[in-house]
Amino acid sequence: MPIIKSAIKRVKISELQRQRNSAYKSKVKTLIKKYDNLLISGSVEDVHKSYQQCVSTLDKAAQKGILAKNTVSRKKSLLSKKLHIFDQNKENEQTPVEEKK
Repeated sequence: MPIIKSAIKRVKISELQRQRNSAYKSKVKTLIKKYDNLLISGSVEDVHKSYQQCVSTLDKAAQKGILAKNTVSRKKSLLSKKLHIFDQNKENEQTPVEEKK
């Protein structure tokens, strides 16, 4: 434990920041898990809303310095790739298959 007054304050501040950062990271992970679950069994509207929420939260995390910019970029890329595949699958389900004669 530090003896100098400013060092004691620094320890308190860094602990608060660590707790805030870990809470925000947990929030990001939870949103991504919910997004993945919606991809399996959700409607198109819910999936798109969840995607927008995830991207927004990731951007804010990068802006606040909680997550690195490249990490956020990678996560957003994976989310958008999953969304694109989901949209293609839903599109294929909706188009009627021509019957062979």
